[in-house]
Order: sequence, then C-alpha cells, then structure tokens
Amino acid sequence: MNRVRCLVFNAALGPLDYRVPEGVDAGPGAVVACPLGPRTVLGIVWEAERLPGAHVPAEKLRPLREVLPVPPLAAPLRRLIEWTADYYCAPLAAVARMALSSGGALKGPATTVEYRLSGGVPERMTPQRQAAIEALEGEQATIRELAGIAGVSEGVLRGLANQGVLEPVEVDCDRPYPPARPDFATPDLTADQAEAAERFRVAVRAAKFAPFLLDGVTGSGKTEAYFEPIAEALALGRQVLVLLPEIALTEAFLKRFEERFGAAPVLWHSSLKSTERRRAWRAVAGGTAQVVVGARSALFLPFASLGLIVVDEAHEVSFKQDDGVRYNARDVAVMRARFESVPVILASATPALESLAMAEAGTYAKIDLPARFGGAELPSIATIDLTKEKPGRGWWLAESLMRAMEERLARGEQALLFLNRRGYAPLTLCRSCGFRFQCPNCSAWLVEHRFSSRLACHHCGHQTAVPERCPECGEPDCLVACGPGVERIADEVAERLPEARVFVATSDTLNSPGRAAEFVGLVESGAVDVIVGTQLVTKGFHFPELTLVGVVDADLGLEGGDLRAAERTYQQIAQVSGRAGRGAKPGEVLIQTRHPEAPVIAALAAGDRDAFYEAETEARRMAGAPPFGRWAAIIVSSEEESDARDAAQRIGRARPSHPELAIHGPAPAPLSLLRGRYRYRLLINARRSAALQDIIRGWLGALDHPAGVRVGVDIDPYSFV
Repeated sequence: MNRVRCLVFNAALGPLDYRVPEGVDAGPGAVVACPLGPRTVLGIVWEAERLPGAHVPAEKLRPLREVLPVPPLAAPLRRLIEWTADYYCAPLAAVARMALSSGGALKGPATTVEYRLSGGVPERMTPQRQAAIEALEGEQATIRELAGIAGVSEGVLRGLANQGVLEPVEVDCDRPYPPARPDFATPDLTADQAEAAERFRVAVRAAKFAPFLLDGVTGSGKTEAYFEPIAEALALGRQVLVLLPEIALTEAFLKRFEERFGAAPVLWHSSLKSTERRRAWRAVAGGTAQVVVGARSALFLPFASLGLIVVDEAHEVSFKQDDGVRYNARDVAVMRARFESVPVILASATPALESLAMAEAGTYAKIDLPARFGGAELPSIATIDLTKEKPGRGWWLAESLMRAMEERLARGEQALLFLNRRGYAPLTLCRSCGFRFQCPNCSAWLVEHRFSSRLACHHCGHQTAVPERCPECGEPDCLVACGPGVERIADEVAERLPEARVFVATSDTLNSPGRAAEFVGLVESGAVDVIVGTQLVTKGFHFPELTLVGVVDADLGLEGGDLRAAERTYQQIAQVSGRAGRGAKPGEVLIQTRHPEAPVIAALAAGDRDAFYEAETEARRMAGAPPFGRWAAIIVSSEEESDARDAAQRIGRARPSHPELAIHGPAPAPLSLLRGRYRYRLLINARRSAALQDIIRGWLGALDHPAGVRVGVDIDPYSFV
C-alpha cells in the first residue's frame, strides 16, 4: 500500500498521512484534495522525512480524494518554502499557500465567458448605464470584474447584457502569451553596460547560483544592462522573474521591455483579474511564461525552468511584507536563486547597507555603473535652510524654490515636488475647542483629502465625510488643516503659479497600471508642468524635460518608527533627485530642511554617498544593528486592551536569559491601536552568532494565550510602529 505525508492548508494542524488510491501517482510536490472530517482541504504531498509527524496505522488512513491537474511543486520551490517558514518563524502551510495563490489555476484547462461592449444602445439610457458604457470602452472581463471597473452593480451590467449592449465572448483561459524575442532590438550599450551585461550572460549560461549587486547611479542604464542576460535566458529556453516594488512602475517598464523584446512580459500583481491570475499561474507552471514581471508574491510562483532572477530597486522597503508571512522579497529572491542554481541580480542606485556589506564580504559580486547614460550629467544639489529662509505665512515652499520653478516654466521644462505625505493635511482640528479627528479603529489622526472631500485613515482605510460643524462643540466653519500633504502643496503651486499645469502623483491617483500609464503619457507629451508626488515618483520614471526637483520636507523621513530612518531618508531623496536632468538639459535639486547640518542632509548636498554610508555603517556597528547584529520584533495584539497587555507581560516575564540577546519591552506600540486591535511590542537585538529563530520558537512555544490574542514574529523588521 502506498502512503504519503501531506502538508494541509489548515493552520491548526500539522502534517497528515493519507493513503494513495491504486493507479494514482502522487509524488512529492503533487497538489492534492484531502479529506478532513466532512470537508475537503487543499494539500501538498511532501517528503515524509522532512515533515516529522505521528505514525498512523495503515488501516486508519483515509484515501486522497484527488490529485489536482497541475504540475507538482518542484523540489527547489519546496526547499524555499521550508527555508522561508524557518527563517521568518512562519507556519509552513501559510508560506506554501503563497505558491498556490490562484485557486482557479488548480482546476485544469477551461474556457470562460467574458463580456465586452457590442456597440449597441440600451432601450432606456439611465445615468448608471451611461457611466458604465463610458467606463467599459475597450474592456473585456467577467460581469463581476466589469462591475468593479465601471463602479456599478452587477445587475446594471446583466441588464445591458440582456439587451445585447454587452456581448458574451468565450475565452480559452490558458491561451498562450505572445512570444518575446531575444534578438528583437539589440541596443547600443556603453562600455560599462556592455561589460556588466557580459558578466551576467556568462552567469546565465553557467546555470549556477551567482548573486550580483548592480550598483549604478540614477540614469546609468541598469535596466538595459540586465535586459541582456534576460535575452540570454530566453535564447536558452529558460524563464526569468523580474521583481518591481510598485505596480505604478510596471507600465514604464513594460514599454521598455516591449521595445527591446517585441512583446510584453507576463504580469503578476494584486490588481490582476482572477482570469488573468489563473492564466499567468498556469503559464508559469507549464513553462510557457517566458518573463514574469511582478510584485513580491511572484517569488513563490511554480516556475518550470527558471534561469534568472532580477530584483529592481532592490533597496525598496516595499519588498518587506508587514503582515501575514513577514518576509523580505529581496532576501527570499537570493535564496530562491540559490535553491534553483541560477544567478540573481539586485539592481539599485542606493543599495541597502546589508547588500553593500554582502558585496564587501565577497558574497555578492558588485558591478558598478558610475556614469549616466548618453552623457547626461548628475544634477546639482543645494539645501534651503528653512530656519533662515522661511516661507510666507500659510505657505510651505521657500521663495528660492518658487523662483526656480518659475524659471523652468518660462523655459518649457518640468519640475517635481516631493513630499512623502498623501492627502491635503495630516491633521484636522477645531479652532474653537481643539477637537482632533482621530480614527475610531487606530491610534492615528484622520488625514483630510480635499480631492474626495473625505477624512481618511491611511492604516485601516476608514473614511468619513468632512463635517460642516465640529462634532465636539457644534461650531460651524471652525475646522483647520494642520501641516501640508501633497494636495495642499499642489494648491499652493496652483495659487502662486496659476499658469502651471499640476499633477498630483500618489497611490490614490496612480492606483492601477492604467492610471500610471496615463500619467506617464501626460508628462511625456508636455501636458504637465509640475508633478507633486509621494515616494511613488522617486524611482523608475524617465522624463527628459524634468530638470528641477524640490524636496519639500527632507526632515520628515527622520521621524517616526522607521528603524533605518537615516538610510531610508537618504535613499528616497537620492532617488527622487535622480529624476532631474536625465536628458540633455542639466538638472537641479533643492532640498528644504531645518537641519542642513544633519549627516544625511549634508551627505546629500555634498553628493558624497560614500561618506554617508561610512557614517551609517559605523553607527550600525556601534549599535549592533544590521548588518552587524540582528533585530526581531514580537507583536502582541487583541481586541481587548487588557488581554494584549497581559499576554505581552507574560511573554516579557518568560524572556530567555541569553548572553547574545538584548530584549526590550514589552511596551505599547507607537501605533497602539490598529484596525481595532490593541498592540504591544518587544524588540530583540541579537548578535549574528545567536540562533535567534530557535530561541524565539522555544520561548513563545512554551506559552499559551487567550483565544483572541495574536502573537506575531517579525524577523529583520523595518518599521517599529
């Protein structure tokens, strides 16, 4: 009799053994349907010796219900799942679930019915129908997905379908993607780019693990340099994964990719329709998806023949997932490359200190692109000391920055103002009684958004209309916006430069690849004079006519709960500075600050990256912080504040006494209420030699908590809020 051990997708259970029915092939990695009581749950067949479990007599084993019609998860992916679960102290099933992230893909070949506009007109035109028809021009999807696109109910669209305004189209769910051609448009590379590309190509041909750090200044052509090893992998019939930190960056990348390879890559991100996710997942598993461009979750796709991994903007903090399985996609990408025996390229103009340390140690091969492509020069950088040059009352932009913008406007050039704060103002209060608008679910102020006339929480999504009267004292016309967000800066530009065409670029306005593409088109066509944006515009965009960057508040990033605040501030400002002067015209960067003497600001103004990294490295070394030591956080939460506090104190009292660990807390989290849950935190600082994960598992595994208490572990945390 054949028996198998399965990793089942039930958080409360460990591995379970099942009987394999006669004639059924269920080897390691097979995706199976398993009986569990009266239900059927998803599972993955695993090597029994790698998943210890209690031995069940053969006569008690229940048979597998089905082996699903998808290729088994290959051994390198199973090893990655094990490593990720072990390193990040996460349940193995929670990590494995990320590899099966499209339920529809597991059902085998299929067709589906989608709908599109037929050109017909409804018998009776209502405002909702009119809006739907306008919104759905050029769209084709299921009724549910079209309803989401159009912002109407499914009933409205079913009515249009019944009248023939929407016509059904039967679609093969697994239709192949247009092929990318490695020789479609061979580029002219600089000597530095060509040398880097050749080293990458050699590594792809060798088909061995080889980690590279591609360190190139902004505008140096890093993308073109790593396109060449992608072409090499395609020529060898192997697949490629490219990770990008933001969906908004994909459109600009897709355009460059299509110009080079003659076809678009396969996309993988959270905005895909369910049919698109299914098609992409099956193409990856079947080996027909040549190049996948995606967000961090693409790391766990079941590639059939992976040949290269690229992590673009590898320093980006958005590669770190802060809930669920708290992993860093940059580091997991390196481990996937190791298990798959393929090269991995980490590309950045401002590499993380940890990556630079790995290069210094010789673990990563460091490749430099020190000059901008095509002879473009790096921009000049100067600071504006706001303690000496104070903006006028009610203004946030200094006169010298305004004059620089006026000069650009007169010359037909473009400017970018950077402020990493969405909305109009971070705080709204009553001038009469002092009442402040706070989120009912989080210990955070509500942010005013004047574009949508709402007060919104940026942590849980709670929204409410801006009231006409103070809800505390009832006074009318008494609400005051405190501090600037990007919308307020845009209003100031519009008031002081009324002829300027202003575009606000944030995750609110560029919340889909389509909107990002529209934004790029407007800027490239010259229809925008001034961009006001958050960190979304600090990277990836190439606008030749953009010659001025103004940093509205350089000190903002040095506040809050970022454990790497100085490095993060340097990276953001250096990246946004790199948007200036990327074409033939010289660029200028003006940084508004109240602390021009701060090491990070002084290094930016001097253009001395090495000096900043040396100072930050020494500070980290003294503090035993990464990369010289390690951090971990324990997050305790509950809907009852007393339960969270008591559980955190129990964890604190049970702390291990270990010479290589310093444990701080417990203490209320800076964001002590989040999405209706009260939160306490502990921070662990460990030497690199400590068996940190084993210590944490032994410590927490011995404790029990009330049913409503959650205890999470964050290895290598970035934020401490």
